[in-house]
Amino acid sequence: MDPARLPLSRATVDRDAARRDDVEALRAAWLDPASRVVLVRGAQVAARGAALDLRVPTDVLPELPVADPAAEPVDGCGLLVLYLGADEDHAYFALAIEGAPPACEVRDEGWVPLRDVGHVLSDRDAGLATTAVGVTAWHAHHVRCPRCGSVTVPVQGGWVRRCVQDGTDHYPRTDPAVIMAVVDDRDRLLLAHAAHWPERRFSTLAGYVEPGEPLESAVRREVGEEVGLLVGDVTYRASQPWPFPSSLMLAFVARALTTHVRVDGVEITRARWFTRAELADDVRAGRVQLPSPTSVARALVEEWFGGPVG
Repeated sequence: MDPARLPLSRATVDRDAARRDDVEALRAAWLDPASRVVLVRGAQVAARGAALDLRVPTDVLPELPVADPAAEPVDGCGLLVLYLGADEDHAYFALAIEGAPPACEVRDEGWVPLRDVGHVLSDRDAGLATTAVGVTAWHAHHVRCPRCGSVTVPVQGGWVRRCVQDGTDHYPRTDPAVIMAVVDDRDRLLLAHAAHWPERRFSTLAGYVEPGEPLESAVRREVGEEVGLLVGDVTYRASQPWPFPSSLMLAFVARALTTHVRVDGVEITRARWFTRAELADDVRAGRVQLPSPTSVARALVEEWFGGPVG
């Protein structure tokens, strides 16, 4: 598995963190016709086919009504601006549309879930979209100060929220989660069905890392809790952001020491071992639906399989 080729791990744009504090530079970049804007609505992005539908900033908003492009949402529009960075050709912003866009004359068309298109986007577009979706989701969930409960406002190009009462700064957080291809001594792969998934969906096991827990221990704990297997060797493979809303997926191969599956019946309702021939037959027959090509789960399955399945 090439970590740099995972769909949502690809990025080419310099995040240009030094410019986030320079309000005048950000305003100038917004007015520059070479700059581009990624439109975001929740976990969706504006796209056309296999490319983001990037806009010229002044075509969306002729000028920002505040001195700092990230000082506060645009009044009455439910918009939030985030500075994403720059490359040799453009500066990039994200415009998060939290409410109904017609009042701001932003075309409401071409919205697609990042989960569905992340794997077909270019390296540049995948990196921009993943960052935009992840950071704007953080804004949506952190409008209040965790210390005093007062309102927070975005500053520093949208990368910090500042409490209006006590002045403390709060930064985007990422939640580590382990995801693992569990294999046995016969080189079979364990796939499971979660209770909330469509009927035929099967995927690898995954779970959040608990405070004070090493990653390898998290892999062993999650496998034991969800399917009752003991795990020996745990080998790290790659990582990928998963901004739905704020996970970092840390991928492993876990070697099972036992093979008797006992699902927890709460998170996991079914689980079974697959040989390569069995998985290919079930996928072709429609009995098994694999996870999205955008996910690291799919990459783990296909690494074990030796290529695309089906």
